[in-house]
Amino acid sequence: MEIKKINYRAVILVFLAVVVLLTLFALNQKESFRKSFELKSPDVGRPAPNFEFPGLDGKLVSLSDYLGKVVLVNIWATWCRPCVDEMPSMQKLYQEFKDDDFEILAVSIDAPGSGVVAPFMRKYNLTFPALLDSEGTIRESYGATGIPESFIIDRQGLLVEKIIGAADWSSPEVFRFFRNLLQKPLSEK
Repeated sequence: MEIKKINYRAVILVFLAVVVLLTLFALNQKESFRKSFELKSPDVGRPAPNFEFPGLDGKLVSLSDYLGKVVLVNIWATWCRPCVDEMPSMQKLYQEFKDDDFEILAVSIDAPGSGVVAPFMRKYNLTFPALLDSEGTIRESYGATGIPESFIIDRQGLLVEKIIGAADWSSPEVFRFFRNLLQKPLSEK
């Protein structure tokens, strides 16, 4: 009777090939799983996702109410230091363009809602609309990863810019940007 010698080299190669294939499969599954939970940010040049939240007066405000205007949507919270820091410059931007088909919609994600937002707006003399999103749902629809994050929407309702972090909204460059955006006819894309 003949005993066959086992070719250990071939066994090891087959084993390594199986391990590599299983690892690649697992990584692919993990990447697929991760991508299914990624926040999707609206693409520049595409329609901005509509939303509807109550204002400080309790009336519902929808982004679609402002079609035909340039809108700055700012996602913020009263406890966020960079958010607080940028608010005075947002007020200056609002004062500069509020009569020119321009609006700021400051969407607060503060869980306590108007109880903290209304006093904050008064304390800092902010006159642009503050909307209340106590659940933070706007973060998902806009793919926001932190706060503050701002989205500039043109008169057609298309996303023009996404700004991550605090900004100086009262700089000459920013004023020039909004002036140019406001000068574009409604039908121009």
